[in-house]
Parts: sequence; structure tokens; C-alpha cells
Amino acid sequence: MSHDEAPITKRSSRDPEQLRARMEAWLATRLPAGAHPRVLELSSPASNGMSSETLLFDATWQEDGAPRQGSFAARVEPDPGDVPVFREYDLETQFRLIRLVGETTEVPVPAARWLELDPDPLGARFFVMDRAPGRVPPDVMPYNMDSWLLAADRADQKTLEESTIGVLARLHALDVSSVDVSFLELDVPGETPLRRHVEDWRRYYDWARGDLRHPVLDRAFAWLEDHWPENEGETVLSWGDARIGNILYDGFTPAAVLDWEMAGLAPRELDLGWMIFLHVFFENIARQAGLPGMPDFLRRENAAALYTAKTGHEVRNLDFYEMYAAVRHGIVMARIHARRVHFGEAEWGEDIDEPIMHRNVIEQMLDGSYWG
Repeated sequence: MSHDEAPITKRSSRDPEQLRARMEAWLATRLPAGAHPRVLELSSPASNGMSSETLLFDATWQEDGAPRQGSFAARVEPDPGDVPVFREYDLETQFRLIRLVGETTEVPVPAARWLELDPDPLGARFFVMDRAPGRVPPDVMPYNMDSWLLAADRADQKTLEESTIGVLARLHALDVSSVDVSFLELDVPGETPLRRHVEDWRRYYDWARGDLRHPVLDRAFAWLEDHWPENEGETVLSWGDARIGNILYDGFTPAAVLDWEMAGLAPRELDLGWMIFLHVFFENIARQAGLPGMPDFLRRENAAALYTAKTGHEVRNLDFYEMYAAVRHGIVMARIHARRVHFGEAEWGEDIDEPIMHRNVIEQMLDGSYWG
């Protein structure tokens, strides 16, 4: 697919002006009496993310006789009628996790302000965070095809690469036995956290595909069973969606880590494999478009070596975790295509695997040519 053909998928059917007015009314119930808040223009970022709906807004109000203002971001569960990407949107868990990460690690996260579990004020449950300043490597256009990161010199790209691996090192340094992470446990069969993690994604696949089957994903799930790690290693707090497109950067260092809806408990390599593979995914798009991309960025060997240098942990079984990342992302891509069909932007063709844009990469993994 050429970069000119990259789909811009509609996120929501909700009316922005209605959301702005309802957010303003709700904010009056959370601020001190007499605050008289005003929510200025409300918007949604178009360059990243297709799961939860993100609303960005500035607000002004009165407090202690003085004018106040703030910039905020709200994470809103999607309308069930808009074919959500995921089965469930546990905003309470996300809100609780962001606070836990902020209080117990050195990972930068936005301040989580308010959680609203009553759907009436906005028509859906949501939580509000401070809006952190910074810039994000975009998904659309992909950062390795046209972005401030692509235009940066190699030294700055290396700074971003190393500091981003450092986010994983700092997150995984948390001793999960020392804090309450029971709310992250998955209620599915499996003897280990990794077994439960994969089972949960298998169930998500069964839900997301409906009556369809994706042969390349079925084969990849079988590959995972045949190549299961003999030693899964220690369990850590896993970000789950560990990629540079979910980080706000101050210059070339992380200022805020975002999007925790895929977080859980898993081996260290799950996050590292996802981060490596998501760059592979965008590099695959760049090659198909005939563009040079960023082939020296987040290379597997370099990323693993950086992680080991920062943690002392010898990275293992990356073949498995890259394949698992490819499977997970394939399920998400298929579901996003279903959303596009819902909004009249696409159709299902005869080749049911066509919407999985990295199908060729999964096939290379299956036949062994991906690893040489």
C-alpha cells in the first residue's frame, strides 16, 4: 500500500460541540463551587490511536477569587455502535494504573485527575488527565516516512531510541510483589502470566473476527504453541502497547507515557518485542511505498543490547515475542478494518487476510526467512 493510500479511519460518530458543552457542565461538578468553568474548543488527535476516544481541551475557571486555566486530555470509552477495537474498556483499571506508575516508578505519566464511571454526563465513562506538553512520532503519516523524527540527525534519533528503551527498563524495575497489582490479573485459564496473556488475546481474536477466520493468524497462533519459551522468566508490570507513538517527547526524551489499556502482567520481553515489531510494521509500509524509512532505528540487536545494558537482564526468546506482537497487531488491524467497513470506508474482499497489512512479515516468520 502506498503512503498516498493510507486509510484515515473515522474514530467516532459523536458530535464534538455536544461533547464540549457536556464536558463543561460536568467540570462544574468537579471544581469548587462558583468556578463557572468554560471548556474551549474540544478536539481529537488524528495522527495516533484508534482504540479509546481521546478528547483534548483547554478550560478556564475561577478558584479562590482568581482566574485559573488548564489543559486536559480525556479518555472516553467508545460508543458500542462504532465497532470498538477492543472488547472491554476498563477505564477504572487504566486510571488506577496510571496513578500507580506515577507513584511507584520513574516513568513519566500525566497526572490523573478525575475518573467518571457514570455514563450520563458524557454518554460514556471517561477519565481526565493533565495534558502533558510534547510531541509524538505520528502514525499518520508514519513517523519513518514523514516526520520530525525522520528529519532529525542520527545522534538525536539514537537519543530517542536509548531513552525510550529506558522507559521499559524503569517500568520493569518495579517489584510487582511489593505493590497491589491484583487488578491486572486476567481471569482466564493458564498456569503462567504468559499463558493467560496469550489465552486472553486468543479470546479477543475469537470475538474480533466474528464469523470470519484469518488463516495467517490461525497459523501464527499454532506457531506460538510450537515455539513456546522453555523459561518465561520473571513477571513484570507490562505496558502492553510499548511503542514510540504512545510517548510524548520533550526534544528527544520521553516527557509522558500514554495509552495503558493493553497493560498487564507478563515477561519483560513482551514489551520489548512489541516495541521492536511495531517499528518493523512501519518499516514494512515504507518499503511497500518505495521509501527508505529508518532501517537503523530500533533494530532488534541494538534494542536488546540497550535493554540488557540498562537492566542487566539477558534478553531471551525474541523470536517468540516478535511473532506474538505480529499476531496481536494483526488482530487489531483486522478489527480496525471492520470499523472502516462499518463507517463505509472499506469492504471485505475475497482475500480475508488482505487488511492485515503486515501479513507478508508474518508469512516470513512462519517460513523462517524473517530471521535469516
